[in-house]
Amino acid sequence: MVSEQHKRVLDPERDAAALKALTHPLRIRLLGMLRQDGPATASELAVRTGESSASTSYHLRVLAKHAFVAEAEHRDGRERRWQAVHAVTSWSNKAMRSAPGGHAWSGVSSRVQIEHLETSLARHEADLAEGRLDEEWAEPSGITDLVARLTPESLTELWEVLGRKLEELTTRDAEDARAAQVVLLTAGLPLAPRDSAPAEDAPAPAAESGGADTSAPAPDSGDA
Repeated sequence: MVSEQHKRVLDPERDAAALKALTHPLRIRLLGMLRQDGPATASELAVRTGESSASTSYHLRVLAKHAFVAEAEHRDGRERRWQAVHAVTSWSNKAMRSAPGGHAWSGVSSRVQIEHLETSLARHEADLAEGRLDEEWAEPSGITDLVARLTPESLTELWEVLGRKLEELTTRDAEDARAAQVVLLTAGLPLAPRDSAPAEDAPAPAAESGGADTSAPAPDSGDA
């Protein structure tokens, strides 16, 4: 679980300009890369994204203006290196839904996270296939689409349990040389019942790949 000092909680009204800055897909992508892979220059990020260095440099400056990124320690004096200021950007879903444009922002954020999952899956498969990951990672890795009937209180409790367990395991593995960066993405998406849904439309059993859920805690809030 991400500690409070590494989390930035945005208020939809007070931080409206910062949220607007994050509506640009490339900015969200750049911020995600800095969080996942560490400090980088605009040129390095341009290569990874297929954008021009002028474009990545501009969008990094916008992110810096709103305190999402900051200059990192430079290897030399020729080009700026940037780093993410926080590990997670968080907000209250209730406050976000009541703010102008908040619903649209939440949708953009969720879809970018889905794109991040697709990118991470491709990278994971390539790392296994090309020997950059040991085969011991093949068995516990995977994606699960479980379907359960829960109350709002139970879903909240589930997020909290996941967060506590992740914090426990992260602390335990902190000094283990075998530990690797693991992308965890969980969605808790309640669905209203369909009217007159035919039997064949009933939820199918969960499809599982590997032996682990890919999940990330987001108690009482949205995270990005």
